[in-house]
Amino acid sequence: MDDYDLVVIGAGASGLGAARAAVTRGARTLLVSDSEPGGDCTFTGCVPSKTLIESARSGVSYALATQRIRDVIATIAATEDADALRSEGIDVILDRARFRSPNRIDVGVRTISARRVVIATGSTPAVPDVPGLRDVDFLTTETVFDLPTLPQSLAIVGGGTTGCELAQAFHRLGSHVTLIEQADRLLSDQDPDASAIITEVLRRDGIDVHLSTRLKSVVQGPRLELDDGTSLAATHILIAAGRRPPAVDLGLGAAGVDVDHRGYIRTDQHLATTARGIYAAGDVTGRLQLTHAAHAMGRLAAANALSRRPNIYREDVVPRVTFTDPEVAQVGILATNAPRRARIAELPMSGLDRALTAGAVDGFVKLVAGRRRLLGNAGGGRILGATIVAERAGELIHEPALAMATRMFTGRLAATSHAYPTWSMAVQLAAAQFFMTVDGRTARTVTAITEQA
Repeated sequence: MDDYDLVVIGAGASGLGAARAAVTRGARTLLVSDSEPGGDCTFTGCVPSKTLIESARSGVSYALATQRIRDVIATIAATEDADALRSEGIDVILDRARFRSPNRIDVGVRTISARRVVIATGSTPAVPDVPGLRDVDFLTTETVFDLPTLPQSLAIVGGGTTGCELAQAFHRLGSHVTLIEQADRLLSDQDPDASAIITEVLRRDGIDVHLSTRLKSVVQGPRLELDDGTSLAATHILIAAGRRPPAVDLGLGAAGVDVDHRGYIRTDQHLATTARGIYAAGDVTGRLQLTHAAHAMGRLAAANALSRRPNIYREDVVPRVTFTDPEVAQVGILATNAPRRARIAELPMSGLDRALTAGAVDGFVKLVAGRRRLLGNAGGGRILGATIVAERAGELIHEPALAMATRMFTGRLAATSHAYPTWSMAVQLAAAQFFMTVDGRTARTVTAITEQA
């Protein structure tokens, strides 16, 4: 029976982060995966989707876009395959794992002894229970990037981040796209103003957007029947309705690991499970389902498993980005969830010279600042959250994210010189509103906004 300091189950972003963090601490580490290392991000998630988006933005053909996807996947996968990981000192077994007890794991025909374990088995696409759907060849993010030819028409069910990104990308590549969302707005978990802009942009581009609409049934053709009475045909259907826990039998009961009502593994603030010595990281925890969040969780889970002084996972400082055009980025709380007496500063992109020079004025920067204990609003208080809709929002969001992570005074964002004319000046100009009037704009309190509403 093999004996390891740490066994990591799953080789996606969180598993890779955990294994690499463990081996740098000198721990004898085993990574177990029932598929090639890299996980969803490398093969069916971030890497292919962002390659498709960039290809669509540059105006190349669908054939060239799919070739780029294959090339980029191959390049990135080579840096994290089993041979590359073994060269870093990580043992790798490509097989299924199942707990026999909290510290014994069956891997194929072998039994592994583990002092500590990190479970990082990810998630899978959720498929709604819609009559007739499983009788047609629908697509998910696990299959959409393998299409040999461009869909003539594509119906996307789900108007979250994935649905919006792929709707815009396939439309730009030449597909006729219909986007169906059951909520009353796209990106329903984000700032309502951001939702309104993305909806307007997608419709302006020619995408058929249905809001407050459910997919009622699917018939051969395929043809989609919606609950508002609409019937529409599409050559392809893409389900982008979120994620669910992986349907893998890990023997969690034998290990004493509890799951919640959704099937995700329960973890505390240190990412420890209900079983002593067993931690979980990434999508399988039901927390932020983002590659960079999973990677950070994996590294923290491994460090905490091997340390007597565990650190806390801070979800509030992890930025989120939707890679539409314009991009939507967020960190911390939304303005709609700001506490009483917080202040909100907002700069429309039409007030930023760089946006004017680029002819890209759809969007805004919105900063939420709160009072500091004992100091109140001195120094501008502290950043509680930010939402940015802009051409480079995914890059701009890191300044307020850094401010939150380091608990800096908001005034430092306003006082730091920013090159002119750059997109990042939007953050500085918004932050300056906590101290002065800038082009007729100044920060407002949550109470004042509520009263005006």
